[in-house]
Amino acid sequence: MTSTQLRIAVLVPCYNEEAAVAAVVAGFRKALPSAEIYVYDNNSRDRTAAVACEAGAIVRSERRQGKGHVVRRMFADVEADVYVLVDGDATYDAPSAPRMIDRLLDDHLDMVVGLRVDQVPAAYRLGHRTGNRMLTGFLSSTFGHAFKDILSGYRVFSRRFVKSFPVLSDGFEIETELAVYALELSLPVAEVETPYYARPEGSFSKLNTWRDGLRILGTMLKLYRSERPLRFFTAIGILLALVSVILAIPIVITFIETGLVPRLPTAVLSMGLMIMALLSASSGLVLDTVTRGRREMKMLAYLSQPALKRDAG
Repeated sequence: MTSTQLRIAVLVPCYNEEAAVAAVVAGFRKALPSAEIYVYDNNSRDRTAAVACEAGAIVRSERRQGKGHVVRRMFADVEADVYVLVDGDATYDAPSAPRMIDRLLDDHLDMVVGLRVDQVPAAYRLGHRTGNRMLTGFLSSTFGHAFKDILSGYRVFSRRFVKSFPVLSDGFEIETELAVYALELSLPVAEVETPYYARPEGSFSKLNTWRDGLRILGTMLKLYRSERPLRFFTAIGILLALVSVILAIPIVITFIETGLVPRLPTAVLSMGLMIMALLSASSGLVLDTVTRGRREMKMLAYLSQPALKRDAG
């Protein structure tokens, strides 16, 4: 099976992208003539769905608001061998798609991320760039270094990745979740540099630097808690134990000198904090075992899907 014989699906989540969606559909129709292009409208208040249909896309809808909900629906509904996920704002470079797909096939990968290289200063706002770097650094230090641009909305996936990926997030945190899933299972991934353009006139970003940045950071902390529970709860246990010891030192010194415990409430608090520290560490041990079992189940779901081969029959 050559790359032209593969079933390729281009997935375009859209919310109020009337000004850009036609250009996105036309660009990917030219870059990937054999691909089916799906535009999922997420309660747009403009003519996004109508414009996408006129441009020749297969238009469907997802009523639950949020990109995570849309991606969950896309991954569940669409059947293909290779999936191209791209935002509907015409900022990503459609001609890069064949190169990204070839990288996926040639290196037997499960995900290729479009590493954004902005073509004009207005393409990538300073706040978003700084937030992306901070979140990428946090992800690298937590789960291992693998990505330079975890928030890119341009990705190519194998079928086994898409059909085994449990989408849990609701909004723009989905990109972080995709990256963590790949790192968690040590899946083969890569990044390919691709031009990143400014939005066309009349198209406006739905991202809020602070609100969505905090949501993404919150998602990463939740994922860290669920995927690295031993480290997470041990750190909490150590913090509680330190506070307990600091509170207990003057009490112990007074007891040694006088044989009395004059600050009984503080002594009780110190003891309670130490008990909580031990419980936190114990919880981490138990949850670490549970997490290993969940990771094994995810890997089995991943392996249940056939590997993508360029020369398959």
